[in-house]
Amino acid sequence: MADLDEEKLCGIVSVLVKDAEDYRDERSDDRLKAIRYFDGDAEDMQEYIPADKGKSHVVSRDVRSAIKKVLPSIYRTILGNDEIVEYQPVGEGDEESAEQATDYINYVVLPECDGRQAIEDAINDAVRLRNGIIKWWQETTIDVKTSLHTGLDEMAFAQLVADDDVEVLEHSERLERIETPQGVVEVPSHDVKIKRRITTSRPNIAAVPLENWLIHPDAIRLEDSPIVGENCRLRRSDLVKMGYPKEKVWELPACSANSSEQEIEEDARRRDIEQNEDAPQRALDEIEYYDLLVRVDYDDDGIAELRRMVFAGGIKAEYLLENTEWDEVNYADIVSERRPHQWEGNSVSDDVMEIQKVKTVLLRQTMDNIYWQNNLQPVVVEGDVVNPDAVLNPEFGKAIRLRDGSDARTAIGYNVVPLVADKSFAMLSYMDEEMTDRTGISDASSGMAPDALQNMTAKASAMVEQAGIGQTEMMVRCIAQSLKPVFRGLLKLVIQHQDKPRTVRLRDKWVTFDPRTWNADMDAIVNVGLGAGTRERDMMAMQQVITLQKEILASMGPGVGMQYVTPDNLYNAISKFVEAAGLKSVGLYFTKPEPEAIQQAIQSQSQQPSPEEIKAQTALAVEDKRTEREVIKSQVQAQVKREEAQLKAEVDANREREQRDADLITNMAELDREAATEQQRIEAEAMDHEADRQLKRDEMALDYRMHREDIASREQVAAHNARANIQKAQAQSIGKAFEKNEKAASK
Repeated sequence: MADLDEEKLCGIVSVLVKDAEDYRDERSDDRLKAIRYFDGDAEDMQEYIPADKGKSHVVSRDVRSAIKKVLPSIYRTILGNDEIVEYQPVGEGDEESAEQATDYINYVVLPECDGRQAIEDAINDAVRLRNGIIKWWQETTIDVKTSLHTGLDEMAFAQLVADDDVEVLEHSERLERIETPQGVVEVPSHDVKIKRRITTSRPNIAAVPLENWLIHPDAIRLEDSPIVGENCRLRRSDLVKMGYPKEKVWELPACSANSSEQEIEEDARRRDIEQNEDAPQRALDEIEYYDLLVRVDYDDDGIAELRRMVFAGGIKAEYLLENTEWDEVNYADIVSERRPHQWEGNSVSDDVMEIQKVKTVLLRQTMDNIYWQNNLQPVVVEGDVVNPDAVLNPEFGKAIRLRDGSDARTAIGYNVVPLVADKSFAMLSYMDEEMTDRTGISDASSGMAPDALQNMTAKASAMVEQAGIGQTEMMVRCIAQSLKPVFRGLLKLVIQHQDKPRTVRLRDKWVTFDPRTWNADMDAIVNVGLGAGTRERDMMAMQQVITLQKEILASMGPGVGMQYVTPDNLYNAISKFVEAAGLKSVGLYFTKPEPEAIQQAIQSQSQQPSPEEIKAQTALAVEDKRTEREVIKSQVQAQVKREEAQLKAEVDANREREQRDADLITNMAELDREAATEQQRIEAEAMDHEADRQLKRDEMALDYRMHREDIASREQVAAHNARANIQKAQAQSIGKAFEKNEKAASK
């Protein structure tokens, strides 16, 4: 099957673009109206709320007030955490990849592409203008930088100019004299001015201005629309930086000077910023730029495929810069309140603009009535006042001159207008209540003072708070659901385009990320805090969860308990508790356990016997010990009996011999007693001698210490006397000098 002809393809795309532009221009009036109401400029609102000349032009700023009340709560709930998104594993073995992807996207990719700012802009557009559009893409840019380098040696100069992206603009060489151990030598030194072309490629995310957004009017979802994209104006220099050939860019036609609905809306959004119509050079000419995702049957197989088509200068074949297959729609629409079966949502402005209009009229009438009270309308008898201007335009100290014979009380009077301004206050309060009912945005939902509900019961205060945050919570969850495609798209960009591992510093450690092995289909969950309750309630809830986890582990033991509560479960509960407390980084207070350390701890605990087993083993050991003692006792008793029998036999056999040797034994015993006595005497003398020696050593040590202390004391006395003599001499010297001065003064 042959591919579709480019002329025919561009004709199809041109029709789709025309439908999308007409739909954009139709919705432009609604967005322009919302912008005007938000800004609250009386001159800009003349079209919607006319004001009579000479009357009050005050404007109630209810749209701005409501949006500024609800936006901080939304930002804080979605962007207040360090981890905006958390990736969930969808396949076996994805657990570690999901944790790495969560860290990499939150702490590396989002800060590098300023993702938080883009999300804030899209949320702001959604709350004010019904929809916010976010785009993510792999951005490849070429920057040109010029730098001057001086005093380069031969090696440094060669390395600098060896790069293919470096162009030498200016170069000069000179000889410098340098002292070396061998003497003074002359070495070449280079001064060079270079121009470097730097090509960078990184994921990027940005909010698309709604006046540039194109979508088909029949679309219900972005994925089903036959065309989505953006139409804006770029300078020729921007197109060249994006990588398009300069020759082709220079042939593109520049934008016409005719204004359009798109330009009017852009000027309103940017508050009528003046732009210079005369570009100083061709590189700054503005070109009509279309970046489109089109569903078209390009290969004639009966199925419309998604293609990316880029035009510059118009929707024609000669202006087609890119025409490639595309895998997915890299746009997401952020809405704060969805409309069923429509891609366009509801905004806070839709609910509040009518109320702002009514309150503006009431305020103007109220102010006009008060102005009448403060500036009464004069009634003047014609001809009685010589200078009527002094009555119509009064000034301090300026006299009002009357005709002779005129009575001031009858010549000048004032038309008294009744005060009805106070009747408007009740209506203004009613409109405020109506706005709260429509939007759910009130002081309670925007952070009211702690003592504002001090006269209410705790239950009533909680009911007011819940009623105030109910619709805000719905908005937050709707926005969080809209952000899921953004983070899934960012993950796919990183996996597709990062072709080598990257090492970054994270939580005071150097961590290497290799996204090539991650699963691109992992689910993304946007963290929206712990619910819409107060921080104290969230902390209390997580504290109860942690307490329950501890009770399970304590009652069931580590073996059975870890089947219900794992170390990761406990760490997650602790981290949520820290986040609810308003602390930024969990890592400063708790360290996530490593899987290897957890496995080792589990193995060591599994190898140790349970308390019941230890008790049984102890009882068995005691019983074995008791049995062993009884066996030993019986063996000893039998041995004693055998020895007694043997001894008795020997005594009977040797009785006569013992009698013969009795005298000898007696003599030997006497000798032994004498020898023992002599030994005791010798030992006593030795102890006495040793005691005398120790006493002499102690006396010598005491004498030596007293001698040293005496010497030290005498040295201190001598030093003291010396200092005293010196001070005395100084005093005498000062006294003599004083006497000498006295004598000199007396002379």
